[in-house]
Amino acid sequence: MQVLRWINLSLLVLYPVAWAAPLMRAGLLPLFGLSEISVLTGVQALWAEDIFLALVVTLFALVAPYVKTVGVALVQFGLLSRRTLPVLAILGKLAMADIFLIALYITIVKGIGIGRIETAWGLYLFTACIVASLLVMIAEPKDTETNSAD
Repeated sequence: MQVLRWINLSLLVLYPVAWAAPLMRAGLLPLFGLSEISVLTGVQALWAEDIFLALVVTLFALVAPYVKTVGVALVQFGLLSRRTLPVLAILGKLAMADIFLIALYITIVKGIGIGRIETAWGLYLFTACIVASLLVMIAEPKDTETNSAD
């Protein structure tokens, strides 16, 4: 169980890195350079254009995965009841919805053929963080009698 704790704690550092890392590079025409888009630059642009959508993306991409990770860490160290695990699992599913939306946008833009879009390493890091978080949740013992000092 120590490995799960270390993986989960590492996510507290990796999430902010993934948020700042480029998810994709996009440009209108092949002759022009590609602009890098990260979770943070995307959310920042949304705040200027559509506050409701910015709130939704902020919830899915930033708040849900981080709160879930902190919650799981608190459960792992015996500072939060294991009865909160179902709620934390829901937060993890909300975070996975964000990955789906990013992949959908990339597919749509590539299908239209107007501009050029390339996935970047940040998309893989962000996806790996979400998947690792889900795997930690799945591997976390569910019984309430488990000793937190495993």
